[in-house]
Amino acid sequence: MTTATATTDERALVELQREHGPALLSFLVGLTYGDQQRAEDLLQETLLRAWQHPEAFDAPYESMRPWLFTVGRRLAIDARRSRLARPTEIGDGILAATPDPSDVTDRAVAVLDVRAAVRSLSPEHRAVLVQIYFHGRSVAEAAQALGIPAGTVKSRSYYALRALARCLPGYSRTPLPAAA
Repeated sequence: MTTATATTDERALVELQREHGPALLSFLVGLTYGDQQRAEDLLQETLLRAWQHPEAFDAPYESMRPWLFTVGRRLAIDARRSRLARPTEIGDGILAATPDPSDVTDRAVAVLDVRAAVRSLSPEHRAVLVQIYFHGRSVAEAAQALGIPAGTVKSRSYYALRALARCLPGYSRTPLPAAA
């Protein structure tokens, strides 16, 4: 009868690693999508389990390979589940580059930049943007308020936004198409 503190004989463990280690490592590399280091860690953990459970050597099978592969597969599954359960860690570099939400300086600078860019527009273009973006009116409503055709509102808003994008290159999300 073995006790809870009994471990596998070192010679038996060395023989087990020599005989089954390469095949087990190859199997674990496949389970870890080619991550050699993670596979080696799982191999060590699998052999540690074999060392901790000498009763596995007394089992009625001819080879320990099925037991080792089962333990290794279960360890790989547990490790993957554990990684997926934790939030992704981010490095200090990302945190240092992320603006502090409580710092209003960046927002104030952006507001000043946008105001200056809007002032640089012609009065006609500025009036269209005020109607559409600041008053939230549709093209038809803006056309009626300004007393101009809806097509003119669309055209002016298009060219006004292009002019703003040129004045505010750091704020543009997508590159502008070349002028026709």
